[in-house]
Amino acid sequence: MTTTPAGAAAVKILIAGGFGVGKTTLVGAVSEVAPLRTEEYLTTASVGVDDLSGVDQKTTTTVALDFGRITVSPELVVYLFGTPGQERFWFMWNDLVNGALGGVVIADTRRLETSFASIDFFESRGIPFVVAINCFHGVNTRSDAEIRAALDLDPHVPMLVGDVRERSFGRDALLALVDHLMAMPVG
Repeated sequence: MTTTPAGAAAVKILIAGGFGVGKTTLVGAVSEVAPLRTEEYLTTASVGVDDLSGVDQKTTTTVALDFGRITVSPELVVYLFGTPGQERFWFMWNDLVNGALGGVVIADTRRLETSFASIDFFESRGIPFVVAINCFHGVNTRSDAEIRAALDLDPHVPMLVGDVRERSFGRDALLALVDHLMAMPVG
């Protein structure tokens, strides 16, 4: 595990979303270090437990967390913690969220319902978040208004549409979160 440079402030951001939406991919795309991943192969033990609808070609899953780092400046380091997506691992989220300034919820327009739990998680704890719509293979069949309505997003919650495999989209999602945090009232 890497350490924070002496004198630098550390900021923690959670990357959340349903199973197979691109959390591991986003952390890997933006991290300056090789990300720590806890990927394991899906086995027959998960049959009937994990819902593979829409991701039936997926062969691995995060079982604890993904971890990445971005050094913004000598004074600021951002640590990214990707959550596991399957319901059976959601208990980990309560520990992972400790100390987080905010989060990025990744959503897949083919399976928007997999994002509901992540959005509820942040809203119920009063933790600021943005929504990053991952357009797999550049495909998005819904308008921004349709997505916002389906996710029941408050108008003030930023939403971006792009491809989490692209470093620039991951960067834009993180910057949108920072802008959102800075625009929030203090106190």
